[in-house]
Parts: sequence; C-alpha cells; structure tokens
Amino acid sequence: MAKAKKNDSTHQHVKAHAHDHGAGHGHAGHDHAHGGGRAAPKGVYLISPSGAVADPEAVERARGRLGELGFRTALDRTALAVHERFAGTDKQRLAAIGRALKQKHDIVMATRGGYGLSRLLPHIDWQAVADSGKRFIGQSDFTAFNLALLARTGAPSYAGPTAVFDFGGSRMDDLTADLFCEAMRGELEVLGFESPDADAVDARGVLWGGNLAMVASLVGTPYMPKIRGGILFLEDVSEHPFRVERMLIQLLHAGILARQKAIVLGRFTEYRLGANDNGYDLPSVVAWLRAHVRVPVVTGLPYGHVKVKATLPVGRKVGIATEQGMAHIVLEEHSH
Repeated sequence: MAKAKKNDSTHQHVKAHAHDHGAGHGHAGHDHAHGGGRAAPKGVYLISPSGAVADPEAVERARGRLGELGFRTALDRTALAVHERFAGTDKQRLAAIGRALKQKHDIVMATRGGYGLSRLLPHIDWQAVADSGKRFIGQSDFTAFNLALLARTGAPSYAGPTAVFDFGGSRMDDLTADLFCEAMRGELEVLGFESPDADAVDARGVLWGGNLAMVASLVGTPYMPKIRGGILFLEDVSEHPFRVERMLIQLLHAGILARQKAIVLGRFTEYRLGANDNGYDLPSVVAWLRAHVRVPVVTGLPYGHVKVKATLPVGRKVGIATEQGMAHIVLEEHSH
C-alpha cells in the first residue's frame, strides 16, 4: 500500500502503529503491520441504506479503487435506486440489508450517508445482522445503524469510509485507504494523533458514537446504547457551533456524557459563522464542555466529513491515553 503523502499537512498529525504502543512518537508517516492480523477479507458489498446516489460513476470509481486495494466488490441491485431523496423506497432499502446478510462478501459498506436509516430501525432484524458476522461500515447517517446494532445486540460494526465520499472522488486519500485496509485485516493496533489541548486520560472502555446529530436523535429510543464507562467519539458537518453545543447539552442533560471515561472530538466542518457570534466558535463550545462535564475531553480525532479519516470499531473495548500533546487509541491488543 502507498505511504501517506508527506506534503499533506493533515497526514502529519496522524500516525498508525502496528506494534508500537508507546507515546511520544513522530507525527509523520504510517507504520504498517508486521503480520499476524486476521485473514484478508473476501470483498466488499455495497448498499445504499440512506440517501440516493447522485453520481453513479462515483460508485464505479470506488469499486475500481477498492479493487486496486485488493477487495472484490459487488453492488446491490437497488444501490442506485431513487425514490424522492432516498436510495429507493423504505422496502427496497430494507431488502438490500437483508440481501447483504446472505451474500458472500465479508464487508458491507454504505455508498453514502444522507438521511433515511432512522426510518428503517424498527424493521431491521438486528439479531440476524449480528449473527451474519458481516462487517458493516459507514459514517454520518450510518451512525444510526452502528448504534442500533450495538444497543439491540451488543455486536460491533465500523465507523469509517463510505464508497462515494472516500473512494469515488477525483482522488483517494492514501492514509484513509491504509487505515481502512489495516483495520479490516486486524492489523491496526494503535491510532495516534496530535491533540495539543487534550485532557490527561489513561482509560479503557467501549468505543462508541459517530455523527453527533444522529447520536442525539437516538436519545430516549430503544436504539441508543446504554454505555457506562465508554469512550464516546463525535463529529458533525454543516452544524453551527451553537447547534453542536445544543446537542451536547442534550447528551449532558440525558446523563450520557457524565457516564463516559472520555469524550473524543473529531472534525466539525462546513459551517458558517455570523456577525452576531462575536468570537463564539468551536473552541468556545469545547471550553463550555470542559467546564460542565467532569470527563476528559480529547480533540483532534481524524474522523468526520473529511478526507483523512480513521476506521473505528464501534462497540469494541479500546484503550485511550494522552501524553505530550498526542493521543493514542489502542484498537487491537496483543501479547508479545
């Protein structure tokens, strides 16, 4: 696999480690695994459980790039369907999830996010999803699937790349691709990233979360995991900082934030400030959060609606530690 491009400043702040779990490492580059991971996955099955795909050619580009990375791909027969803003009717999208459970490929990847999974949650056979052993992966609206599966069965899934956004654009980010491949092979053991203002933390807990708006939308429903002592990660897009704060307040008032061992913030992007904000921005939100929650807050997670993103195992126990301006998430543990 290709190394991360050294001239991309974002890559300078992320480092993946195969066997080195220590802190204080350099910021650039990408250390690959030395073997010993799980068997290579057979392939990727693409479904569209949320919004309609606007550019079918992007899906084909994604299939080509996934092929270059060594994955066979198959496209569900309704992945390019369109019904209103959705990728087909509710019935069609449910049927696609059912087909995904029965096909041969190990990984089931969402083509894109958007909106639509919330409609389907009561109608998905969650135990069948868990029993299938498939590795479901997506982001944004797919957070509803990740968390509902965890809440209903305790089974893990992945927050990570989607076909169109991450593999179907004009170029593919090498680091995102590397992190995805290594996570799927069980070779990505430690994700390190710069977090200059991180609170001190050294803890273990269940990793969970995703898109903040989707997490907040599940409060009070049967699809919200009841995680105590977890590591909650959050990101969002096109949400003004006051809306981000308002959703965090909802999680605070629901008692969810106080029950965590750490709150890890990814990227909050593509919003526009107004003249009446008077200096209020995301740092103000983070300062407010730290003032009102007695839980360590870690910033800088490479995850969100951005090109460089980690692949994160939702529902699995991980470790997190901060030291000297760096944060490290231990994703896979092993004994030497």
